[in-house]
Amino acid sequence: MNANAPGVPRTSSPNDAPPAPSAAAPASRTGAVLFAVFVVAMLFAPFAGFYPVFLMKVLCFALFACAFNLLIGYVGLLSFGHAMFFGFAAYVSAHAVKVWGWTPELGILAGGVVAAVMGLIAGSIAIRRQGIYFAMVTLALAQMVFFVCLQAPFTGGEDGIQAVPRRPLFGLVDTKNDLTMYYLVLAIFLIGFTTIHRTIHSPFGQVLKSIRENEPRAISLGYSVDRYKLLAFVLSATLAGVAGATKALVFQLASLTDVTWQMSGEVVLMTLVGGMGTVFGPVVGAAVIISMQNYLAGLGEWVLVVQGMIFVVVVMLFRRGVVGEIAARLGRR
Repeated sequence: MNANAPGVPRTSSPNDAPPAPSAAAPASRTGAVLFAVFVVAMLFAPFAGFYPVFLMKVLCFALFACAFNLLIGYVGLLSFGHAMFFGFAAYVSAHAVKVWGWTPELGILAGGVVAAVMGLIAGSIAIRRQGIYFAMVTLALAQMVFFVCLQAPFTGGEDGIQAVPRRPLFGLVDTKNDLTMYYLVLAIFLIGFTTIHRTIHSPFGQVLKSIRENEPRAISLGYSVDRYKLLAFVLSATLAGVAGATKALVFQLASLTDVTWQMSGEVVLMTLVGGMGTVFGPVVGAAVIISMQNYLAGLGEWVLVVQGMIFVVVVMLFRRGVVGEIAARLGRR
């Protein structure tokens, strides 16, 4: 009987070569090392000459970009309205802390919960469409939220909610000190980043990737595609809301800037510059864009021109983004 015939189990022999090691293990170790280096660098960054307020802004937008990347990079859904979660959660958190006297952790939690509810409602409507229609639905919903924030009494209209106090964390830790607040923001970012990383490397994340690659096949395998999309949308909205709520407490301000369509475009730019569909790409993209806004502020409105030029260069030369191109070249080597 032929041992290689179909249906006949193949017996191993001493001459058989061992199976080739999976490429996932080295990649996983590399990712773990990079993450450890990043954490150590961020822990000591304030003592290396970086201003804590600047670092906090980078971390808030990095979490926002990571949340957006979860949706576009791993599900394939382009949202042009993610600023509605970011900005409205900022208003809720600022109002809860300033008017109701809540502590920072409760204010951030309130912003995240409200963003999750908004994500459930908006996602239930938007996932009924695909492609550009999905993007336009999210943009329309975001514009509705913008006008609500403009007209609602508790938002302060065009003035926003200003002078939000930094109350003690858990009623014990003073957050008025920028260094203390920085480590709180870093902890929130690491929790959000770890949640996203765990999600995309879980069976749930593998289903999301299969939906992105071939949705009809995922449906034929029996997956409830709309339910998976909705869960991913809600998780992305929640983390975007946490980022917005944290930013409001850092800068003690919630304004219309955070809920405009330009903010939705900015997070798209961050994700594309860093590398869509990569774990660290949105973090790098957020750092690049925020650094440009900070260090090129003297150029005034010309900063937008510079950002546009960089975006064109990235699209033409770095199609995968900065991190994506580096990973691809190292992989080829």
